This record gives sequence, structure tokens and C-alpha cells, in this order.
Amino acid sequence: MSRRTAPSHPNDPDADLFRDDDDEVSPAPDSGSKNPYASSTRWRHQESSAYAKHAARQQQQQQHGGGSGHGHAVARDADSRGRVNELADFLNTSRISPDETSDRPTTPRYKPIVEGAAEARHAVNGEDGDRHLTQFGGAKNDDELGPPDGKEVACGPLINYRRMEGDQWIGSVLVVTRGGGRTQLYKPTLTLRRSGGGDETRCEAICLYSDSRNTFWRFNLTITMEAAETKWEYEVPELRFLSKTKPRVNSFFVPAITESMRIMFHSCNGFSVGTDEDAWSGAALWNDVMRKHKESPFHVMIGGGDQIYNDGIRVHGPLREWTSIGNPKKRERYPFPETLRADCDEYYLNNYIRWYSTEPFAAANGQIPQLNIWDDHDIIDGFGSYVNEFMKCDVFRGIGGLAHKYYMLFQHHLPPPPSTYSSDSVPATEMEGGQGVDPNQMVNTYVHPKMTESNYIVGSQHGPYVAEHSHNMFASLGARIAFLGIDARTERTRHQVNYPETYNQIFSRLKQELSAAASSGKPYKHLILLLGIPIAYPRLTWLENIFASPIMGPIKFMNRRVGFGGSFFNSFDGSVDLLDDLDDHYTARTHKKERNHLIERLQGICAEFSVRITILGGDVHLAALGRFYSNPKLKIPTENDYRYMANVVSSAIVNKPPPAAVANLLSRRNKIHHLNKETDETLFKLFDKDPGESTKTANHNQVTMPSRNYAMITENSPNNNASTESSDNHLAPPHAPFSPQYPPSEHGSGSQRPPGSSAGHSIRSNNNGNHNNGNPKDSSDPRKSIHNKDPRLPIHAGEVNAGTKHKAANRASHGKGNDGSLDVCINVEINQHDREGRTEPYGLTIPALSYNGPRPPTAVAPPPGTGSSSSSGSDVGGGHRHDEPPLPSPRRHR
Repeated sequence: MSRRTAPSHPNDPDADLFRDDDDEVSPAPDSGSKNPYASSTRWRHQESSAYAKHAARQQQQQQHGGGSGHGHAVARDADSRGRVNELADFLNTSRISPDETSDRPTTPRYKPIVEGAAEARHAVNGEDGDRHLTQFGGAKNDDELGPPDGKEVACGPLINYRRMEGDQWIGSVLVVTRGGGRTQLYKPTLTLRRSGGGDETRCEAICLYSDSRNTFWRFNLTITMEAAETKWEYEVPELRFLSKTKPRVNSFFVPAITESMRIMFHSCNGFSVGTDEDAWSGAALWNDVMRKHKESPFHVMIGGGDQIYNDGIRVHGPLREWTSIGNPKKRERYPFPETLRADCDEYYLNNYIRWYSTEPFAAANGQIPQLNIWDDHDIIDGFGSYVNEFMKCDVFRGIGGLAHKYYMLFQHHLPPPPSTYSSDSVPATEMEGGQGVDPNQMVNTYVHPKMTESNYIVGSQHGPYVAEHSHNMFASLGARIAFLGIDARTERTRHQVNYPETYNQIFSRLKQELSAAASSGKPYKHLILLLGIPIAYPRLTWLENIFASPIMGPIKFMNRRVGFGGSFFNSFDGSVDLLDDLDDHYTARTHKKERNHLIERLQGICAEFSVRITILGGDVHLAALGRFYSNPKLKIPTENDYRYMANVVSSAIVNKPPPAAVANLLSRRNKIHHLNKETDETLFKLFDKDPGESTKTANHNQVTMPSRNYAMITENSPNNNASTESSDNHLAPPHAPFSPQYPPSEHGSGSQRPPGSSAGHSIRSNNNGNHNNGNPKDSSDPRKSIHNKDPRLPIHAGEVNAGTKHKAANRASHGKGNDGSLDVCINVEINQHDREGRTEPYGLTIPALSYNGPRPPTAVAPPPGTGSSSSSGSDVGGGHRHDEPPLPSPRRHR
């Protein structure tokens, strides 16, 4: 389908941004099935008051036996609207529900709806929170289950990929059973066998953690890779499952020794507080993941953060009383005693068990090996990005430690620290470091000694607010793809993402691994870099400047005194509610120096090892494709351009997206930015149409897609048979490596400029509008010169015809080439009411890198605390600041 024509002003989604609150919008034609309970604005996490009354009536009917269950409720329409100044509504709507600010002298405008959240329903109905939850959020009392015997599975199995060692594939399986303590009731055994027959291998259980509630068992898997892809099955035969749908025998796939892994990437795997989950069909996109896994199995599933949403702890959990305190100073001084710590521990444990047992996500996490990093919602919304004094308060230190405990157990299959922070605990000794051992937490509890594994790059210093060390990861994803995951949350503050020392550790390890692979004659051709947040993304500096300006001071004062502004300010530190999200971004002014230095060091890695880096990012609840590339004036073909790095932005797989107006606003802010004199960046026009028959975004917006989504990445293996399909969309083999001499660079005497070439090797679309409406002229030769001054259009053959018509978007041709490039496909939800989660694919190809020239001088690390001296470029159409603070030194936990 070609792109629709631009809408007229009255119905233009962008017009909503500039219309007054009192302006009226003509209602959409009645289709006969309009949802009468639709939210009046799509910016809210809370639902409409009409829906609130509807939910209350249904609940009353159910309590009196007169209802038919909320399964018959009408799901609200995401595109319904009443008042239309959506930007103003969003900025005046908080993620903190009004019930949390009961002591403020203001009348709540919105009431949060808990109809869609299983754990919230338990809280509303007065049910006990200490439950063993099934995959559908149901629960059974301990009395119903009987005394634990150590053989009943509370959660799992969950499978992780860990690393490769020679020809050995190494993974692990986690199973959580009921009951336990210092001495476990029963020690299970896992059996592993090749699918279709063969000898069984028995894997002994390792107890990672055990208390009177649950025991966490880890089973190590080691498989010898073969000349062809193999399918393996595993089971824990002695155990009983509470789940009625979780298979007793699970299977997974290991790639051939000569092949790279097929990758699935996702982020934001949960719902924000107050979201009507039924209106979004629950975790429907996991059904699509499993369909595609059945057609062409994924070898690894990469989680980019927010694998679980723990924000409910402040709404219907043990932090509700603390959050309802109106004075931020009183909240800051609130203690975190052992009783509150134990209640919060219970919440995190039960929420993990509930969510990781929820279908269809539960099916995926037992059959597709995972690699995960965490982000703020794995802890609580905005953790690390509030003001320093508030982040150091007892409550945030306490929940940070608890979230880390269960993050280590559920997502990494590692033993947690023996104790987590409470205001009653004894300070750590010099031998203990980080968080000291609290004897109260060790009563009838077993914790396995610390495990050290080669796939982790553990930070040398503990975080400023979580008294633990960052866990960064390096692993091989098969024959020619390496993986690097940076833990960008443990060390985060408003002024830094990671310590300079941690970056040095990461790059030192990365160079060792890439050098060893090159020396062995089997070099990596691609490096997948996992970051929790996009790094090539539009700037919102103008909003930051407004929210951080002195003019906000009197308004904040009035908010604290008389509640003026209501939920425009968050109920944590009293700052503007949206500011923590903006401060989280790499493109925030407080992180800009650190970001630019990171990109320049990555460019040095690409140049030194001729490896193509592709960055994965999530968090923003949009699909997009950002990229860095050499300034077009240098005339460097992309296959020889070590500065070309694509940032695949895929978010969210479960959480609801922002309204189209946000996506359209970001599209308008999609400028061409200059990282430095040689490097530009912008979002690529990937989306040739809206998914299905919808028209949710403005005609000008081809760069951001406000729909749920996930991505898949597959190498066009050189071992594949030559393909003749879609030759105009396929990259030709890269040029021979460049190794010429070049004149001095503008960076200074003695340094060399990266290679240039004739413009005849650079692919530029000659379309000024939608480049997908037709093939570029003479595109049968992908090296044919196609000049276009707009780099938001294709700049190499793999980007020509990007979107729904690209070969990477076609399951029959995805990953079937043989030039060593990567096919990337972002699968976008078509209809939120479709519980099967069907998606529309958007594809492009990322070429392998062939470079043998000099290393860039900007790859040299600056002294700690100085920032990057070469990051003095400017932004086209936007003001580049020259007064950002320097790259921060590490802040030590106190």
C-alpha cells in the first residue's frame, strides 16, 4: 500500500499539538461499534472516568453474582479521543496515580483503573498478596496447595544462553520450587537429550537461593555444536507443575558450528500502572514471536530492559503509604526498616513469579534462550534519574537492592548477595564491601557463594544507589557475530550512565575478544551492542530547558504548598514528572559528552577490527531506525564506512505505545545532527506505510511508529546458496578492503583522514518524498550512483526499498542472502484488539564492513572527568550546546 495523502488540517494529528484545550473536534463517523468507555486522551496511563464507572459496575455485579465477568467487557479504542490537546494532557498527567497524593490539597482529575492487572485485582478485592501464582494471574492459598515437599514448580523453567567456549554451547535453566530453607527439601535433576532420540544427559541442580518460601535451582547445560543446526529437549521429570499450559518437556535450538545465531530482540515487556491490559489484548505479541519461532527457530532472545514492570509496588504494594506522603523531604527521610524490606521482598518475588508464568511469554522463556540487561522498570520507574539526594534515601536504596536480588536470580541465574539494604542493617565491613550481611535476613536461608563466569564484565566499583557491581556481558552469537551488553542502570545517575573505569574495562575486554578471534582466523564480522535506551534519537532539549529553567521554581513551590499543578509533578522528588524520562536518554544534555565519547570509541573498534557494530535500544515505546554515518562530503561507501552504525529501536513488545501525536512530534524533531566533523546522525525513513489498513501517523512521519513491536536479526550467511531473489534489494559483496594513504585530518597534524571514494559508490535515493513508493532509477545495479542530499533516505543498497517491500521483511527471503550482511526486520502490531498479535514486517539490510585503513584519532580516551575534546559539532536546525558539564567521575555509594 502506498503512503496515504496528507490529511487536511482539521484531522491532521499534528494539528492537535497546536490546538487549544477548548477546541472541539468533529466526532469520527460512528462505525456502530464505538467503545463508549474510550479514554478521552491517548496520553494517559490512567483510563477514562467512564471506564472507571463501567469497571466499578462490573465488579459490583460480579460480587453479587449478577455479572458475566470482565472477559465480556468492551476493549477501549486506542484512537478514540474527546479533548485533543494531547501534548498538554500528557505533560499534566503523571505516572503516579492520584490516590498516591491524598494529602495534597488538590482534587484528583483522573482515577487509575486496575481492571486489567491481576495483582491489582487481588489488592482491590482484599486478597492476600502472598500467593503462588499461575500463568493467568490466578492464585492458590498455601492451604489449598498443602505443605511443600520441594517438588512443586512455582515458576519456570526459564532458559538462558550464556556463552560459547570453542565448539561448546553453554546455557542454563532455572526452576523455582515451593518451600525450602537452609536445608532444601528435595534436589531435582534435569535430563537433556537431542530431539528425535539419543542418549540422555543428567544435569545436577545447583541451589542458588533458598528460604522458607521458595528455592531457586540452576541447571548448567553444555552442548557440543555440530555441522548442522540441532534441536534439544529438556525436562525435570520429578517435579509437579502448577501451570496447566506450561509444557513438561521444553525444546530449544543450537546453531551449526559454522553459522551465526538467529536473533530476536524485545524490550518493555510489561504494562505501566493503570493500563487497561484487556484493551491491549495482554501480551499478545508473544503469540507472534512463537509463530515465527516455529517457522524459523530463534537461537537467542535478547531483552533490552524492562523485562518486568515492578512499578505497582508504589500503587497497590507496600510502598503505597510512602508514596502518598506529599512532602518530598518527608519521603526522603522515611526509613526502610526490616519489616518494610521483607514486605517489598515479598512483592518483587511474587510479581516475578506471576509475570514469568504468564502465557504466552512463559512459553517463550522456556524455549528461546535469553540474554538480558535491566532498566528502570525492572526496579521502579525512573530509578537512577531522580535528584541525587532523593536517590540516596533509604527507600530507594532498599528497593534497588531487592530488585537487583531478583534480577540476578530470574534474569541471570546467578546467586544474589546474602543481604539487601535496610535502615536496620549493620554497615558493611571492609572485607564485605557493598552491602553488609544482615543476620536477620539469613534466618533459615541459604545463599550460594558468589559465582564468577567469563561471559560477565563486572564493574570494579559498586553503584551509587544500588550497592552492587554492574554486570556487563560479552558472548559469541555463533560463528561471525559477537554480543556486548552494557549494564546502563546499576551505575546510573542524572549525570552519568556508567563510570569511566567501567568503560575502560569493557573496551579492554572487547579488544581482547576481537583480537583473539582475528588471530584464530575466524574474525567477527558483526558486533551487536545492547543498550537499554536509544543512542541515535531525536533531541528534546527544548523540553529539558523548560522543565529545568528557573521559571519552574515558583510553580514547584506552589505545588508543595497548595498542590498547584497536581500530577504535573511526580510524587517522588517533586520534579516535573516527564523530566526523569528525558534525563534517562543518552541524547539528554547531561549525558551528551559521555554519549559522544562512547560512539567515538566504538568507531575506533570498527576501524581497528573491521567489524560492523549494530546497536539495539528500547525504552521509548516506539519503533525506529537511527544511524550514524560519515559526513556525505567524505564520499565514503557504506560498506567501507566504519562510522556507519545502525541503532535498531524496538519498544515495546507489551506496554502500550504513546499516541500518534508523540511520534509525529519526534518526526518533526528528526534533524540531521553532527556528532563531530566527520560523523552525522539521523533517523532513517523506514516506515513506508502504517501497519495493516490503519492511518495512525501523519503523512510526513516515516521514522517513528507508535505501535507495539519486536525485532529479529539474521545474518546472510556466506555459507548460503547464492540467491537471485530480490536482487535490487540485496547488497552486493563489499569492496576489497581499503588501505590507501590520506592527507592530514582536520583533527591535527600527523593524523590521517578516513578513506573517501568517488560518489559512484554511494547509494542515495533520488526521491524527495517517500522513497518506498517506487524503485530508485536503475536500481537493478545496487552500486549505481543515486544522488540525494537528504540522508534520511537510503544511503546504501541495503536501505533501498526499506520497509514492507524489502527482502528482509519477507520470511521467504529474510536471511537467505550470502554476502555476510545482516537482515533486520521490525515486526509491528497491526491491531491491538487481535489476541493473536499479528504483525506487519518492516525490513532493511545492514552491510558487513570492509576496512583496512588508519584508526581515527578520536578513539583515544580522554582523561577522566574531561569529556571528549572532539565533540564540538553542531546540530542542523537545532542549537548545539558548548557548555555541558564534563564527563563525570564515579560517585561512590555512601
